[in-house]
Amino acid sequence: MKENTKREKEILQLVTFGIGEEEFGVDILKVQEIIRMLNITKVPNAPDFVEGVINLRGKVIPILDLRKRFKLKAKEYDKNTRIIVIEINNTVVGFVVDAVFEVLRIPKDTVEPPSPVVAGVDSEYISGVGKLDNRLLILLDLDKLLTHKEQEELSQV
Repeated sequence: MKENTKREKEILQLVTFGIGEEEFGVDILKVQEIIRMLNITKVPNAPDFVEGVINLRGKVIPILDLRKRFKLKAKEYDKNTRIIVIEINNTVVGFVVDAVFEVLRIPKDTVEPPSPVVAGVDSEYISGVGKLDNRLLILLDLDKLLTHKEQEELSQV
């Protein structure tokens, strides 16, 4: 009985953002910062999922476009486009997203395991789907967004 009560009270803190028509969330503890779009310097021979690199206060950070990662149609960057700087397995990277919405606190018991395909995004990247009033929030598993091989390729950039 006590175990169940603890799960109900467990709260997830998420940064929510949009890509296309979908709303995604990532654990706030993984997010280092959210910045406006900067000039991205293209890198010759970089893996196709790498947009290029940015210089963030003297540190060179590889930038990935989540639209490309999820095989969605490209979109011009606009005033809402943001880079979410995170750390994946000791590598700092930036993800380009269409817009960042808010920081949300949701009860863990409102999150369900993902179905095989959610919103056209491979379920291997998804840790769950959160239900909020009339919204569905796709929770990304950042550690699975890049394969081990891709992480090695990123370290070469």
